[in-house]
Amino acid sequence: MVEDEVLISEMVCETLTEYGFAVHAVFNAADALLVLAGEEPVDLLFTDINLPGDMDGAVLAQKVRETRPDLPVVFASGRWTLLEQLREIPNSLILHKPYSLTRACEAVASLLKAVPASV
Repeated sequence: MVEDEVLISEMVCETLTEYGFAVHAVFNAADALLVLAGEEPVDLLFTDINLPGDMDGAVLAQKVRETRPDLPVVFASGRWTLLEQLREIPNSLILHKPYSLTRACEAVASLLKAVPASV
């Protein structure tokens, strides 16, 4: 989970955990890349588009997909125009902020059903 707004991150992570997902939360793309390069398996990237630093969520996903082309991605943003350009990215879903916590869990579950889990 890559989300710079602490309250959103906490609520979504807590709900995903309650639904049975293991979640690792970070607040920027650089930290997300460190997690993705680490030992822990990562089966899905859930990222806000507007992130602090030099890399937004779209660039993060593009960079990650260079080495993991099938990694599912959930994109979230309150800026709908930014999300429109992401519609054609395979194995991804878009959540328009504000989204419900149930919808976030449904998005994660539907993408994880489509691909096998990491080993």
